[in-house]
Amino acid sequence: MKAAGYVLCGYLSGSVLYARVFARIFKKENMIENSKDKNPGTANAFMHGGFWCGVLTLIFDLLKGFLPVFLYIIDSRGRNDVSVWLPFVMAAPVVGHAFPLFHHLRGGKGIATTFGSLLGLLPVWQPAVALAVFFIFFSLILRITPHFQRTLFAYLCALVCMTCMQQYREILIGFLMITAAVGIRMFKSPEKREKMRVNLLWMF
Repeated sequence: MKAAGYVLCGYLSGSVLYARVFARIFKKENMIENSKDKNPGTANAFMHGGFWCGVLTLIFDLLKGFLPVFLYIIDSRGRNDVSVWLPFVMAAPVVGHAFPLFHHLRGGKGIATTFGSLLGLLPVWQPAVALAVFFIFFSLILRITPHFQRTLFAYLCALVCMTCMQQYREILIGFLMITAAVGIRMFKSPEKREKMRVNLLWMF
């Protein structure tokens, strides 16, 4: 029951869309509606809300993924059901962000919250680094545009990478659930689908 409580708290935590919270605080109420993809996330908080709106949104979106996972792992040490529930605890904040209870299930992509959830696994650092490396690779080396396709490629490649980490099976299952939630949310986004373009670094 305690593990189920962490899942529920993670989902409810994820359901708080801090881009909207800080948009209201900084009097940028139309920030999300004026953005290209209508996504209540960190990128639009920076671009349309300003530096501090973006920074605070990033911090809180990371924390709402980090805290449920980190606290669950600490609280579950010595119990036999850690691996059984860990995938659900990992995925809950991201599912909450993508399909928030408080916003009629219309949320954001959950990228920052994904990183928060993976950072909650520390000292297991490989999953967070794998996702970061692929985002950097597809942003700076083999540049994929637009962001929609870049994100999908980064998640899928990170998923393949984690599949090779056979000692982290429960983390793989959790990340698979996260990838599914992010993918579904992105495909339901009102963002216009642009043709994918791939450029090498030296071709910019």
